[in-house]
Amino acid sequence: MKRGKKYVEAAKAFDRTVQYDTAEAISLAKKAAVAKFDETIEAHIRTGCDGRHAEQQIRGAVVLPHGTGKTVKVLVFAKGDKVDEALAAGADHVGGEELIPKIQNDGWLDFDVVVATPDMMGVVGRLGKVLGPKGLMPNPKAGTVTMDVTKAVKDIKAGKIEYRLDKANIIHCPVGKISFTEQQLMENFDALMGAVLKARPSALKGQYIRSVTLASTMGPGVKVSVAKLA
Repeated sequence: MKRGKKYVEAAKAFDRTVQYDTAEAISLAKKAAVAKFDETIEAHIRTGCDGRHAEQQIRGAVVLPHGTGKTVKVLVFAKGDKVDEALAAGADHVGGEELIPKIQNDGWLDFDVVVATPDMMGVVGRLGKVLGPKGLMPNPKAGTVTMDVTKAVKDIKAGKIEYRLDKANIIHCPVGKISFTEQQLMENFDALMGAVLKARPSALKGQYIRSVTLASTMGPGVKVSVAKLA
């Protein structure tokens, strides 16, 4: 893959074979950001899990202390009193059955997270083929299927993110923006890693966290010392 001149120059600023402690890795990732916009710094966590086995799947959510730096649009599927509750909590869109054709037929996807009360999952289930591939289906493990829509919406707006394995058994999560201070990024990263470490499947044998890399949207990846994370 051909890289741009700025990327190549940024990658020369540090040794990409070395695992740095978290503070230094964050500092290097910030300095290596090459774009003119406020890039997101992501953590890429390679695990020793085999997601083909249900007992080794990892999925959960964590509230980052300083948020993600992104304004998140929340859609809530609810009815009755829960509609007013969701709107009062700050949900961007609230509805029920009437939203099905809008999403299914019109391709409306003006939201980043979907929350649903349990009694609405029969309705939401009909959107599985649309929401599923985009990672938008509500899930109890992520706290997005709940009767407490106030807490769910407020947590998401405050910086709650979902983590889960991809097909290569890697977790990809944002930990903030380049404009964040190193301390803010450190606290967000520590919160994410704390949640991921607690989520270690009991069925897993051998090494759990194999590698961790921090990278900005357009910048090179910086390896984090795994030995100091466990």
